[in-house]
Amino acid sequence: MASNRPAPTVPTVPVNQAVPGRPAADTFGYGDYRTDEGPWQEWNPTAEALPPVRGRHRVAKQRGGGLARSSTVLGVGVIAAMGAGGMASANTGKPPVSISIPDLPSVGAVFGDDSDAEPVSEGSATALSSLGVATQETTEGARDAGDLLRDRIMAQAESQQVQIDTKAQVTAQEAAARQIADASAKAEKEAAAKAAAAKEKAEAQAAKKAEAERLAALAKQYTLPTSSYTITGTFGQAGSMWSSGYHTGLDFAAPTGTLIKAVHSGTVTEAGWAGSYGYRTILTLDDGTELWFCHQSSINVSVGQKVATGDVIGRVGATGNVTGPHLHLEVHPGGQAEGIDPAAWLRGKGLTP
Repeated sequence: MASNRPAPTVPTVPVNQAVPGRPAADTFGYGDYRTDEGPWQEWNPTAEALPPVRGRHRVAKQRGGGLARSSTVLGVGVIAAMGAGGMASANTGKPPVSISIPDLPSVGAVFGDDSDAEPVSEGSATALSSLGVATQETTEGARDAGDLLRDRIMAQAESQQVQIDTKAQVTAQEAAARQIADASAKAEKEAAAKAAAAKEKAEAQAAKKAEAERLAALAKQYTLPTSSYTITGTFGQAGSMWSSGYHTGLDFAAPTGTLIKAVHSGTVTEAGWAGSYGYRTILTLDDGTELWFCHQSSINVSVGQKVATGDVIGRVGATGNVTGPHLHLEVHPGGQAEGIDPAAWLRGKGLTP
């Protein structure tokens, strides 16, 4: 700014000069002039009488308070108003109200004491009107802060939802894996059971087949002792007709004179009369088993004679303790005194009596 202009000339009234409408007086007071307090002279400040102003804006230093301090307080109030307006804008979302302060001239040059004035650099002087807060940057800053907060909340919610979804997905995958594992274990168990059953069945079939083959082979080596017969007595049958109290052999009822054959190859160890057994022939097999052929009507072999399977060793009769013609067959493994069931033994050789 340029220096202050000279003050205009102030009209004066000479001492003791009458003014129209007012008489001259010797005193000065309310409505009167007093000569003892004068004379008064005109004060007309000029550019030479005023100190020069350095810089564009000059604010004199005030002692004991003054307009400078008032200006400082005013600036603080402006800043506080700006902060309040910014907070109100951020909180309420309403646009802030502009606060514009007009530029003040060199207040200190008029009211201050130039002797203590301090120069102010040109770069630090800024018009207070530039401190308005209703700017687009402030509005955008408040809006950006709200957007950032909203984005942060949305991001946090999205992250939590992602965590929940991930946990649910992991739980579902674990449950599916357990179901698959259980189904797989069950399937493996069922497959193993089926395989074991199939193996057992196959083994049973193989064993049955092997036994059939064995029995077929034995059947070629063994034969029934007679033909055209009827089973009339079985092993273990109770009755008073037998001295032991039960039947000790197997009875093949047939007409007298029916051929009796060697069941298997062996050696004749006894041939002759045997009391209640009548005429009896004992054939000892190679494994030591004794076969007793009892109640014969005749004997066709002698002791020590070796016979083969199917050779005729005698004929059916009714000798001894009998009620009719039949062949009484007993089986004594290892030559023991107690015999076993001849029917079971014959079945073990592939024969069905």
